[in-house]
Amino acid sequence: MIAKHLEDSIAYLQEKGFDAPEIGIVLGTGLGQLVAQIETPIEAHYNQIPYFPLATVEFHSGKLIYGELGGKKVVVMQGRFHVYEGYDLMDVTYPIRVMHGLGIKHLLISNAAGAVNLHYKKGEMMLIEDHLNLQGGSPLAFKNVGEFGDRFTDMSAPYDPKMNARLKEIAAAEGIGLQEGVYAAVVGPQLETRAEYRMIKMLGADAVGMSTVPEVIVANHLRLPVAAISVLTDECDPDHLKPVDIAEIIAIAGATEPKMITLFRKMIESL
Repeated sequence: MIAKHLEDSIAYLQEKGFDAPEIGIVLGTGLGQLVAQIETPIEAHYNQIPYFPLATVEFHSGKLIYGELGGKKVVVMQGRFHVYEGYDLMDVTYPIRVMHGLGIKHLLISNAAGAVNLHYKKGEMMLIEDHLNLQGGSPLAFKNVGEFGDRFTDMSAPYDPKMNARLKEIAAAEGIGLQEGVYAAVVGPQLETRAEYRMIKMLGADAVGMSTVPEVIVANHLRLPVAAISVLTDECDPDHLKPVDIAEIIAIAGATEPKMITLFRKMIESL
C-alpha cells in the first residue's frame, strides 16, 4: 500500500511542477526564514498532497515548497511531523520518501534542540555527527520494508562524512561558530525532567530534541546522503533548571537562523 500512496503523492507534486529537485531540506521549529530566499517558488500545502500527514504544531506552517536556491533545484519542508503529534514513524518519515521519489540526491535537516553539553550555549549551532534514538521505535519496522531498501540498514556513519566536512569548512570560512556533537531524540512533547537530562548526558548526548532521527534513519535506508544542524535554543542544566519559555525558544531559533541559512546556502552551491 505504501508504494501506491507514494506514487500518488509524487505524481501530484510532479503535476504541480516539482521537476527533479536535487536537494531536500527539512526546516525545524522556528526555522522558516529560508523559504524567502527560494526563487520562483511553487507551493503545495500538506492538506492538498495525497496521503500526506498534516502538521498540527502552531509554529510549523505545513507546506512543501519547490524552487531554486544557490543555483540548485530544491524542495523544502516548511513544517515537519513528530511522534508527539500522534503520528507513527511511518507518517513522520513519509515526506522523506516522497522527496527521494521526486529525485533528491542530498538531504539537509535542521532542528531546534536543548544543549545538554553545558559547554554549548543557547544561540549556538551544533552539527550532528551521531545520534541516540530514544523514541522507542524505528521507521523501518514494517512488513515489506525490504522492497524499499536493506531491512538491516547500516548506521555506522548516519551523517554523511563528506557533507559534514564541507559544512565545517564553510563555517570556518564564514566565521560562523559551529559546535559538533551527538543528538538524542526523545518522544516529547513534555520537556525533560532534571533526572532525564542527567540520564541523557550520561548516555553521551550533547543535545536533545524531538525530531530528526527518524528522518535520518530513512535517509540511510534510501542511501540518501544527509547532514543535520541543531540550533541550540536552551541550556539544559539539571542543577539550575528553570521553566522553559517556548516563546523564547522560537525567538532564539529565529535569531540564529540567518547563520544556518548561510551554511545551507553555501552547502547547496557546493553540491
